[in-house]
Amino acid sequence: MGRAFEYRRAAKEKRWDKMSKVFPKLAKAITIAAKEGGGDPAMNAKLRTAIANAKAQNMPKDNIDAAIKRASGKDGVFSEITYEGKAAYGVLIFIECTTDNPTRTIANIKSYFNKTPNASILTNGSIDFMFARKSAFEFRTNKNLEELELELIDYGLEELEHREDEEGDYYIAYGDYKDFGTLNEGFESLQIPILKASLQRIPTSPINLDEAQIQEIEKLLDKIEDDDDVQAVYTNIQ
Repeated sequence: MGRAFEYRRAAKEKRWDKMSKVFPKLAKAITIAAKEGGGDPAMNAKLRTAIANAKAQNMPKDNIDAAIKRASGKDGVFSEITYEGKAAYGVLIFIECTTDNPTRTIANIKSYFNKTPNASILTNGSIDFMFARKSAFEFRTNKNLEELELELIDYGLEELEHREDEEGDYYIAYGDYKDFGTLNEGFESLQIPILKASLQRIPTSPINLDEAQIQEIEKLLDKIEDDDDVQAVYTNIQ
C-alpha cells in the first residue's frame, strides 16, 4: 500500500495510543465477539482474535475482562453499521462503525463530510463492490517463508506480503474473508503469534495521489477515525 500509507498508519496509531482512544475501540470489538459467540475464548475464535489484538496494544487484562462481561449486560448492545462516501480527487471512503446509538453516529459522520469541500455521503452499496473483503494477519517469524507459505495455503492463504517497520521485518497473510477462522486456526496450529488480525477491505482499483492531495484528504480521514464509534476506515488510495 506504499510508504505514505505506512507513515500515516504509524502516525495515527501512535496518536491513538497517546490519547487512549484505541482501548474503547478494542473493547467494543471484544464485546461484540463475546456477544456473538460466547465469552469463552477457547470456544470463540473471533473473541480470541479480538483479545490478541487488544493485548498487542497493551490493553490491561482488567479492561479485557470488563469488555467480555459487558456482553451479557444491557451495555453490551452494539450495532455494526457501515457508511460509504467520496471525497476530492476520486477518493472513495468506506467506514465501519460499532455503536450503541446509530442516530448519533450517522449525524457525526455526515457532519464530517458536509464540512469538507467536494466530499459527500453515498447510498450504501454504491462503492462496496469496489473493495475486496479479505482476512489479514500480521506477524513476525524466523521460519522458512517458502515452507510456511505452503503450510498456510492449506488454511486458506492467498497472498503473503513482506513489510518493514522500525522493529524490522514483518508479514501480512491475506485470505478470503470467509477463511478468517480457518487461517486463525492455522496460525494457532503452527504456533505463530499474531501481531494483529482483521477483516479488511482492499480496493480493487487503487488510485495514486501526490503528497499535497493526500494531506488534504487526511484532514477528513482524521476526523472520521477519531470518532469513538468508528472501528475502521478504508479508501481506494494506493
